[in-house]
Amino acid sequence: MEAMLPTEAMMRAAVITGAGRMEVRQAPLPQPKAGEVRIRLEGCGVCASNLGPWSGPDWMTFPTENGGLGHEGWGWIDAVGPGVDDLQPGDRVAALSYHAYAEYDVAAADAVVKLPDSLAGQPFPGEPLGCAMNIFERSGVEEGQTVAIVGLGFLGALLTQLCVDAGATVIGISRRQFALEIGRRAGAQTTLAWNDSHAVLEEVRSLTDRALCDVVIEAVGKQSSLDLASELTGERGRLVIAGYHQDGPRQVNMQMWNWRGLDVINAHERDPAVYVSGIRKAVYGVASGRIDPGRLLTHRFDLSELGEALNATRDRPDGFLKAVVVL
Repeated sequence: MEAMLPTEAMMRAAVITGAGRMEVRQAPLPQPKAGEVRIRLEGCGVCASNLGPWSGPDWMTFPTENGGLGHEGWGWIDAVGPGVDDLQPGDRVAALSYHAYAEYDVAAADAVVKLPDSLAGQPFPGEPLGCAMNIFERSGVEEGQTVAIVGLGFLGALLTQLCVDAGATVIGISRRQFALEIGRRAGAQTTLAWNDSHAVLEEVRSLTDRALCDVVIEAVGKQSSLDLASELTGERGRLVIAGYHQDGPRQVNMQMWNWRGLDVINAHERDPAVYVSGIRKAVYGVASGRIDPGRLLTHRFDLSELGEALNATRDRPDGFLKAVVVL
């Protein structure tokens, strides 16, 4: 593993310098403190949550820290701090760290998950894979249920795989033809083009003998997707909000939620331990074949192309599901 050890005290790191602007800088190599490890990163997934800072809102401070915003990294441990006994240089890992748009990052030892040899060479953005596992667990999907998934991006496709594996009948819904095909490949028994919300609602009524769905997972993060997901949830059904709703307040049809007696689950986590638990489950899920993220990582960019990766994440060109930065 000697080739993985740093030979100099500097690294390349991406820095966001303003709205829609980034550059790669030389930065000091981070040093692991007690209870931490340093990771020579292979890559980092590009998260839609980066798009807010990338747009340059008033609350954002530029430039970002070296590697800042990157939190979906994986790679090889190359140094450990004092007090770390169960990890060592040469271990390939996924990590929950926060400066992973760089060649190196440090992470708390308890925020690092080892990757088995069976996943050698495979990109593994642990945080979003862990999110999918945690969302699925909170969704309570059971065999025989009818589940609608509104939004067939990276997250929606993973959730489709998990719901099908659990024995549910899945209705996948998306505005993009490419995403509908991804939903079919993920196992969705029915896919519906979302051009008109009323037409989708009537189609789901027809498919379910007017009972609508036992579980609906909203995986877009827009007012319109929340509205549609609510309409598709049957009486005493479960509405699961997995979309990232961070661009302003939302309105809900509380009269309908109340009348139907819906269970509403906000399937987001903030406890790092829960994130890491999800990553561990994702490692097992990928290694066992329960989920297959490989085909869903559709675009790869160099670190110097992070701006292009963020723009693609925002604009979602045809054929795009998720980007990763590779190092």
